[in-house]
Amino acid sequence: MKDLLLTVEDAVNPFYFAGRVVVFLLLAGWGWRFITTPLETNYTGESFLHLINLPFHEAGHVIFMPFGRFMTILGGSLGQVLMPAICLATFLLKTRDTFGASVALWWTAENFMDLAPYINDARSLDLLLLGGFTGKEVDAHDWNNLLTMLGWLEYDHRLAHLSYGIGTVFMVLALLWGAGLLGRQYQRLDW
Repeated sequence: MKDLLLTVEDAVNPFYFAGRVVVFLLLAGWGWRFITTPLETNYTGESFLHLINLPFHEAGHVIFMPFGRFMTILGGSLGQVLMPAICLATFLLKTRDTFGASVALWWTAENFMDLAPYINDARSLDLLLLGGFTGKEVDAHDWNNLLTMLGWLEYDHRLAHLSYGIGTVFMVLALLWGAGLLGRQYQRLDW
């Protein structure tokens, strides 16, 4: 497992290393903002990364359509979380790019945090949805529908905080992993 998660090149190009440090610092700063901003503010939903996640969310509805209405609705959130998780697995298993995998874990974490305001809105239905309407105006709020089907609508806030908490833990792990990898890469710089 150590080899899989902590592998770095034998000789690290200083230019590549510098680029990774910049990426890490940007993700650490942005991640800190995500972690310290309450989910009720919808900071994640208002970031530009939300617009990057949105096509994977919408594609998830289509991909999971053959599995029935419940899975079609849940498929949006699954697609949004699965895409960065697939990238993580690809970086780890196919390309053996552990730093890229740590970035993909950060992105997976951000997606859990991005879903939290949507889950949190399941009862109030105030968030503006993709079509420009709120859940009060159209029957298109995934998490209202899912939690109603399950009889769990009263748990929307708890589930939202759980999703945000999972995202926070994954994000901290991703940053610790990335920092550890950069430390190992620094020791192997090819000057």
